Amino acid sequence: MANIFKQKEPFTLESGITLPQYHLAYTTHGTLNKNRNNVVWIFHALTANSDATEWWPGLTGENKLFDPAHHFIVCVNIPGSCYGSIGPLEINPETQQPWYHDFPFFTTRDMIRAYQPLKDFLGIQSIHIGIGGSMGGQQLIEWAIEEPALFQHIILLATNAFHSPWGIAFNATQRHAIENDITWKEKNDQAGIKGMMVAREIALISYRNYHTYGLSQAEETNWKTNHFKSESYQHYQGVKLAKRFNAFSYYSLSRSMDAHNIGRLRGDAETALRQVKAKALVVSISSDLLFPPKEQEFMARHIPNAMYTAIDSTYGHDGFLLEFDQISNVITEFLLSKSTAQKKSPVDKALHLM
Repeated sequence: MANIFKQKEPFTLESGITLPQYHLAYTTHGTLNKNRNNVVWIFHALTANSDATEWWPGLTGENKLFDPAHHFIVCVNIPGSCYGSIGPLEINPETQQPWYHDFPFFTTRDMIRAYQPLKDFLGIQSIHIGIGGSMGGQQLIEWAIEEPALFQHIILLATNAFHSPWGIAFNATQRHAIENDITWKEKNDQAGIKGMMVAREIALISYRNYHTYGLSQAEETNWKTNHFKSESYQHYQGVKLAKRFNAFSYYSLSRSMDAHNIGRLRGDAETALRQVKAKALVVSISSDLLFPPKEQEFMARHIPNAMYTAIDSTYGHDGFLLEFDQISNVITEFLLSKSTAQKKSPVDKALHLM
């Protein structure tokens, strides 16, 4: 069960809006050791929650790579979500009504700045390992630039330094689906939910790829002319998300992802990446269409002495959530490595582990 951290001091967003207070849902596993050097901070992606043992069970939990017996594991539900942190369905303290469409816009930079008081509250002075994939990785790289001395190691999976026109186009199209739901302008928890179901179906295509669908949704006979497996699978995924999420959070968080750009007010992305001091591992998924390997190669090229690897997977972008064994192996090798200064790959200053 998630804990709730309440920050009662004013908090100003990049937009200039100042919140009088905010709250974050967070989950911890394990305990902070005497030397305070066993913290693993996990950053979740778009629709996950703060309990990484639920959505990343192959990496987090008893006898897993990140084990509560050895690590103090922290994960925070991102602002704008619907799993306990401040979000569109939460009450606006000024109106005593849900925020809905008026929920303030959080960038990924705003998110990590909101985590800083929680870090202090938990008594964390140094983070041994920061790890995140997709939107989680976007938050992590922001924080590693904002506070370069905080992280000893960072692990960036299937993520980027700034969201691409391709990624923005996918997200914008999903928001258009929500906007075209006739209920979207209503002020109730279910507004826009059918549009969000279609949005999720669109998203799923970007999370997977041609080969993924060919392997899992191919028909077994030649006689079908309708009611195809892939069609029903798309519908199922939309309905599945609608049972646990809402259109307001989905809409808001997709905008946050689109606004991700570490070069904003820092010159450019290359300059920003050079500020990272942590020992860094950057991981690509070979078949990722949404966050293609060239985006991670760019990060590895400009983070000083970063290590880089590409994991072979048929799962596309979702591979960062599913390829537990491969991810565990490359992280273990990375953590055991003595130096990241080698130069052996096509990516300048990046070491391919595989």
